[in-house]
Amino acid sequence: MPKEPFVIGVAGGAASGKTTVCDMIIQQLHDQRVVLVNQDSFYHRLSEEELARVHEYNFDHPDAFDTEQLLCSMDKLKNGQAVDVPIYDFMSHTNNVYPARRVNPSDVIILEGILIFHDPRVRELMNMKIFVDTDADVRLARRIRRDTAEKGRDIGAVLDQYSKFVKPAFDDFILPTKKYADIIIPRGGDNHVAIDLIVQHIRTKLGQHDLCKIYPNLYVIQSTFQIRGMHTLIRDSQITKHDFIFYADRLIRLVVEHGLGHLPFTEKQVVTPTGSVYTGVDFCKRLCGVSVIRSGESMENALRACCKGIKLGKILIHREGDNGQHLIYEKLPTDIAERHVLLLDPILGTGNSAVQAISLLLRKGVPESNIIFLNLISAPQGVHVVCRTFPRIKIVTSEIEVGLNKDYRVIPGIGEFGDRYFGTDEDDQPVITSSS
Repeated sequence: MPKEPFVIGVAGGAASGKTTVCDMIIQQLHDQRVVLVNQDSFYHRLSEEELARVHEYNFDHPDAFDTEQLLCSMDKLKNGQAVDVPIYDFMSHTNNVYPARRVNPSDVIILEGILIFHDPRVRELMNMKIFVDTDADVRLARRIRRDTAEKGRDIGAVLDQYSKFVKPAFDDFILPTKKYADIIIPRGGDNHVAIDLIVQHIRTKLGQHDLCKIYPNLYVIQSTFQIRGMHTLIRDSQITKHDFIFYADRLIRLVVEHGLGHLPFTEKQVVTPTGSVYTGVDFCKRLCGVSVIRSGESMENALRACCKGIKLGKILIHREGDNGQHLIYEKLPTDIAERHVLLLDPILGTGNSAVQAISLLLRKGVPESNIIFLNLISAPQGVHVVCRTFPRIKIVTSEIEVGLNKDYRVIPGIGEFGDRYFGTDEDDQPVITSSS
């Protein structure tokens, strides 16, 4: 079962800087799965009569929001289900102009809005409540600039709406919810110290279940928006085979490079073209790769590109009907016991196949501490199995998954990696013709 996400509520008056605070938190939590849910997405759809008198409608009143729909969406996200969140159009005052935004389950959910602390049922969903406290004059100036530039409104209409609805609603409904906040941020996004402390606290909470803290031999390469973007592409079921291979190869190369960094090095001195002496390191010479057929073969090219002339071995393990425990074929270098071994398999699921492959290497005389297991994505269940069984091997991966479903498939996962990489999931088969 996926672990429950950490839910952060960010409230405050209109134009107080809530969005800036959320963006800064998301940017600093770049190595976590973070999604943003806006309360503005859950405005009630206006009736024809309300649309005709839209300037008399109070968008800052609690009744303007469909809280039941918000609660339903948050409940699904907390239970590991994706939801389609509507996108509200402030020009037409409807939520059916644009396609809904798909929001997937994540480690952290940030719920942002002026009145998210008003309803106690919504407050109960939150692990952390933040109130962005900004001076009223600053908020008004920002609102005038935003509404005139981005929404095309007349400045007189903006001021009229502010005095008639926005300020009274803030005094009556928003400001009183400040007492529910765990953290109050003065000056909003300008308060970098407060945001840094918040992010550290979130990391501490998330780190209570961080596998890297449990297993010091597990290494997850540092996530960047580039890496997250490549993961997004290869996980998309609609991506073309060409693009899937291209971005999978890029990620594999990063994992291989990171894995090579865990090999032992010896000091070496060289003379540079300037006649100076440079003290560096020499690469590990006794090295080989072993791929778990057939998905692991997708990682061989990256290893060859990094290690010229490297020896490669193969292991084939039966994964169906026997819980990944039946060894079918193996072909390994005869001197493998004297080498450091990079074990290649892009997906670590249950861990059963990995245990079988590592056990074979140990029987061949490879020291456990000489094995580095490289994969793209790892399920927590597999990490637990491998790290507990072989505490001295190293695992290098690019992302830890949510878990396994009832069919023991990794979720959110990537599908059948070998089929997608080698094109054997395509319906079109080559047609063989003969000529006389």
